[in-house]
Amino acid sequence: MRFRFAVVCAASLCLLMFTPVATAALANSRCSLPTGLGEELARKYPAAKVVDLGDLSRDDRGFFQKDHGDRCPGLARVDFYGDGKPTWALVLIASDGRKREARLVVARQVGANWETSSLDTANGSAPVVWRQDPGEYRDVYGEKTIRATHPVIVFAGYESWAILYAWTGKRVQKIWLAD
Repeated sequence: MRFRFAVVCAASLCLLMFTPVATAALANSRCSLPTGLGEELARKYPAAKVVDLGDLSRDDRGFFQKDHGDRCPGLARVDFYGDGKPTWALVLIASDGRKREARLVVARQVGANWETSSLDTANGSAPVVWRQDPGEYRDVYGEKTIRATHPVIVFAGYESWAILYAWTGKRVQKIWLAD
């Protein structure tokens, strides 16, 4: 009986000790970048990292997981330019100790290299990103419509704002979905 109790206690202790490590590894694997992209981002944005579930507030994490499961909130694969090349939308965050800045970046693989474009920035809590299908989108004010022929990117700060970005073939257009 004592042996059984000791085994159960030891197993419980191991479970408590290794669960955070396993959870962190799982979260990080969801935010893993394709080969070469991490190096390119580190070169261009040395103090920044991809937003992961741990960067979100408890409420924001719940909102994101309700709609997107356990995906990485700072990384979305999207055929943004409609050319079939590997393309990712990323939210990078960096902090200088006083304020935290988030940057929406689109990265597209061209040959062996990655081309990156910064689309927007935001301050405050960590925003998230996801892709949506092509279609017609109307802004929150009812003044502007985008007819996207390729998947679009949504950059959002929960309970605050959301911006949609679409490639027109010549430039990026954006509209506010929530303000």
